[in-house]
Amino acid sequence: MFKTKEALIPYMLLVAAMAAGLLWHESETVPGLGRSVTTGQVAIGGPYVLIDQDGRRKSSADFRGKFQLIYFGYSFCPDVCPTTLSVMADALDKMGAQGARIVPIFITIDPERDTPAILKNYMAAFGPRFVGLTGSVSDIAKVEKLYRVYAKKMPLDEKKSGYGMDHSSVLYLMGPDGRIVTFYSELIPADALAKDLKAKI
Repeated sequence: MFKTKEALIPYMLLVAAMAAGLLWHESETVPGLGRSVTTGQVAIGGPYVLIDQDGRRKSSADFRGKFQLIYFGYSFCPDVCPTTLSVMADALDKMGAQGARIVPIFITIDPERDTPAILKNYMAAFGPRFVGLTGSVSDIAKVEKLYRVYAKKMPLDEKKSGYGMDHSSVLYLMGPDGRIVTFYSELIPADALAKDLKAKI
C-alpha cells in the first residue's frame, strides 16, 4: 500500500467529525457553549448492496443487529492490509465469547481484481467468520464515499507490471443500528483493540 498525504485526509476528517460530535454533545450541558440543533452523530456509513466471497448478494441490512468491524483494503496489498486483518482476527480471538458479537468485514477497494473467488481464498487466511465484499466499480465507489474512504490506483515502478492502491487505512466499528461507534488506526495492537472493543460492545 502506498502512503500519500491524500490518504490521510479521510482519517483526519474522521477525527474532526468525532471531535465535533463530542463538542455538540457537551454543548447541551456546558455553560457558555449554548445548544445545538444537531445530535452529534457522525455521518459515516449507510446502505449498500455488494457481493460476498461466496458470490451471494449482501446488503448492509444483513448485518443489522450485530456489531461490525469494517476494514477497506485489497487482496494484492503486500503488507498493511494483511497485517491489519491479522490484528482484527487476533483481537477477536482474544475477546473469547464476546468476539462472536462482532462481524469482521473486509470491503475491497480494488473490485477489478478482487473477484468473489479471489476474496474467498484471501479471507480463508484470517478465519471463517470474516466476510469479504466486492462489487462493481460504481458500487464500491458508493461505499467508499459513504465511509469517507480514499482510494486511488498507483502505477508500480518500471520493473513491475500492474498497479497498487494508495488508500486510507481505518478500522470502523459500526453498531447494531448501523451507526458508527468509533474507529481505530491501522497501528493499533491486537491487545489494545480487543480491550477497547470489549468496552464498546
